[in-house]
Amino acid sequence: MKHTIKAKQNNSKNCLVCGMENNLGLKTRFYETENDEVIALFTPDEIHQSYPGITHGGISSAILDETIGRAIMARYDEQVWGVTLELNLRYKKAVPLGVELKAIGRITAERGPIFEGTGEILLPDGEVAVSCTGKYLKRKIHDIANDSFSDNEWFPVEDEPVLDEVDLP
Repeated sequence: MKHTIKAKQNNSKNCLVCGMENNLGLKTRFYETENDEVIALFTPDEIHQSYPGITHGGISSAILDETIGRAIMARYDEQVWGVTLELNLRYKKAVPLGVELKAIGRITAERGPIFEGTGEILLPDGEVAVSCTGKYLKRKIHDIANDSFSDNEWFPVEDEPVLDEVDLP
């Protein structure tokens, strides 16, 4: 199924999941869809390994946590972030290394400062490898990080191609 992309979200310098200058990071790219879901594109490498050829479960957790948490930005703007309160995962299939994978996250409920969401990591053939539910607290970025974060560490990646749509099998 094709998802129309309405925006690409920023990356940071040092985040494990999206940090472009983190040598051990995933350098994940996040895209907002027309229905306010967030799609993450990432390629785990050997440094993210658990068993040979398999991505560590903690990396899968981090990707889904970030993807669902970023869904609030698709609904509001990049000044509203999700801070994790609870995260529950179900590991269904091994997540391979060395191939581009997709994760998708969405908000399923919102009550005041709390929102809930779900997400999945999809294998290249479309099978769900990991599913997740989470509960988050909405926070303004200036309540989480100092002003220099927005000025110096939160930025669009300029040299990436613009995507009009993402295909999820």
